[in-house]
Amino acid sequence: MTTTLITGANKGIGHETARQLIAAGHTVYVGARDAERGRRAAEQLGARFVLLDVTDDATVEAAAKAIEADGGLDVLINNAGIETRGEGNSVPTAETVTADQMRNTFETNVFGVVRVTHAFLPLLQRSAAPVVVNVSSGLASLTHLSDPDHPAHFYPGVAYPTSKTAVNMLTVQFAKAFPNMRINSVEPGFTKTDLNGNTGTQTVEQAARIIVRMAQTAPDGPTGGFFDVNGPLPW
Repeated sequence: MTTTLITGANKGIGHETARQLIAAGHTVYVGARDAERGRRAAEQLGARFVLLDVTDDATVEAAAKAIEADGGLDVLINNAGIETRGEGNSVPTAETVTADQMRNTFETNVFGVVRVTHAFLPLLQRSAAPVVVNVSSGLASLTHLSDPDHPAHFYPGVAYPTSKTAVNMLTVQFAKAFPNMRINSVEPGFTKTDLNGNTGTQTVEQAARIIVRMAQTAPDGPTGGFFDVNGPLPW
């Protein structure tokens, strides 16, 4: 039985990923910072709940101890993420973004990934087939955002794509450091969720497909890569 932890899984893409992985036979831990919402989601899914705020050392360490006591972990999905939105669902641009907005975004999207991955590394290293999936974004691609002919080029935000580019670098460096693990970044696509004010163009069911696929990467599968549902993406 494969045991999987998904951060930020009480709603949105994380919740749907949990549903699909449970259907595939995984034992899934729903990680959530809100205990009531997390427990409710876990009950609905037939999953296990663990209190986990990716910005808080104490809850992350306690979650690692709890999952270790229950038998360990095979798959970590770093899904929790935020995007700062302003009036009219606007995003901070190069003209308006502040250091505080950048810091707030990085605390969850980047430092949270490091904090959680670090805490669960000992458990993953004991697994026969350890996998880490970092939920990134197509907006992390320097290639695409610097190409005037690519649709992503026109996205004006700074904090969110910068944080996800950092996540991709974490993927590369952790994959090199731990060759026995399969560690990859994924782009779920522009999905209708609270993250973007429900302006996305695809469903959470569609978004979860690539996460679920990469969560089931075999020991001889790819590592240190960046993928969407159609295959590898440029950095």
